[in-house]
Amino acid sequence: MKKNFQFSIFNFQSQRGVLLIPIIIFAGVALVIIGGIMNWTKITIEANRNLLTREKAIQLAESGIDYYRWHLAHDDDDFQDGTGGPGPYYHLVYDKDNNVVGEFVLEITPPPVGSTKVTIESTGVPSGSSVSRTIRVEMAKPSLAKYAVAANDVMRFGEGTEVFGPIHSNLGVRFDGFAHNLITSAVSDYNDPDHENNDEFGVHTHVNPPPGVGVDELFRPLEAPPNPVQSRPDVFEVGRLFPVPAIDFVGLTGDLAQMKTSAQSGGGYFAPSGSRGYHITLKTDDTFDLYRVNNLEPTPNGCTLVVGQQGWGTWSIRSFNGESFMGNYPFPSNGIIFIEDDLWVDGQIDGARLTIATGRFPDNPAQRRSITVNNDLLYTNYDGSDVIALVAQFNINAGLVSANDLRIDAALIAQNGRVGRYYYRPPSGGVDRCSPYHIRNEITLYGMIATYQRYGFAYENGTGYQIRNIIYDANLLYGPPPSFPLTSEHYEILSWEEI
Repeated sequence: MKKNFQFSIFNFQSQRGVLLIPIIIFAGVALVIIGGIMNWTKITIEANRNLLTREKAIQLAESGIDYYRWHLAHDDDDFQDGTGGPGPYYHLVYDKDNNVVGEFVLEITPPPVGSTKVTIESTGVPSGSSVSRTIRVEMAKPSLAKYAVAANDVMRFGEGTEVFGPIHSNLGVRFDGFAHNLITSAVSDYNDPDHENNDEFGVHTHVNPPPGVGVDELFRPLEAPPNPVQSRPDVFEVGRLFPVPAIDFVGLTGDLAQMKTSAQSGGGYFAPSGSRGYHITLKTDDTFDLYRVNNLEPTPNGCTLVVGQQGWGTWSIRSFNGESFMGNYPFPSNGIIFIEDDLWVDGQIDGARLTIATGRFPDNPAQRRSITVNNDLLYTNYDGSDVIALVAQFNINAGLVSANDLRIDAALIAQNGRVGRYYYRPPSGGVDRCSPYHIRNEITLYGMIATYQRYGFAYENGTGYQIRNIIYDANLLYGPPPSFPLTSEHYEILSWEEI
């Protein structure tokens, strides 16, 4: 029995020694795991603290953007934070207990001449931290150039017209071409003056629906209430919408008078010529040649006014002894040229932003001035850095002797008249009349059109420009020419990004 007892003690001691090794191993593993958990917890806490700090930084940066939106709402042309000096501009931010929680720093890039687009960079920095985050925001006021064509009268776009951009009329639109963007009207229905019958939709077409082809000139019951409005993607690629709010054309009077004042203070004002008007040729070296117009092309035999259009004539400078050179002038620093007479414009710009306006005050319907473009008026760059506005108190014309293929790169505004071409009679009964200028080939308008009266460069009998391309320049919406009419006094955010 004694031997057995001693043997048991020996076994126990031996087994205890064997168990010590795994215990040590497990204890070491446990320590490593516990250390890892503690380290992970520490990293997580620090990451959460850093995340909280970064979140505070972005909120501080946002508060800087909100502050300057408020500032511009009360002083829309102050881009120096009320200091009158250059930035950056520092602002402390307080909590509800009046404790400083951080600051935001503003860098403000004012709009280029004529534009309303302002760039604001706001950097948020929480108190006691080196963490910072920066937001860049672009803001601008929308201009009248939100439309490719805007009118205060009924409009008709015939076959062969292709429009890239929104169209709006305060009275109604008949569209028989192809529209790549939305067409709107301020009326739900109206009596189309081009035919007699019941009212049709505020935006309608006379193009026969597929598989039909061509245009039916008679009243279209399916394009009139109480029938539902058809989608017609063969004509309205994006669609049509009516009624919508009207555009205020009356307010343009004040805008034109302000342009005159700005031109007088900026060196771009020219008084009445004492003759037929002026001719401006724009040049790519930021200058323009100015001519006094002395004589216009006489109307050919049989080429007479037959449709009662106000101001009808050739509106074309005589090729021989029609004008006299007055001088070469630099573009005004504020980009505004005001002519108190009729004006002819052509040429090309490169990196310029100009508004060229005509008018005579006080406003008298018999003395209203017009602008005529008979030869190409071109941009060099189509990225928004080249911008022209032509603003006429009465009409904007393409005259009788206009280029067979004419391109006009500009925003066109006819304040009280229309953008278009007069009716020039075709040959008949062996008489040439206005031939060969009664028919022109193609006109391309790149920019936008705002017309008080009915727009048009062609007529139902085939006279005028056979192909009419209207291409909307989206750069004009928030980067319009100097003193261009706006549709809102409030800044809108165009883009937001963290940098």
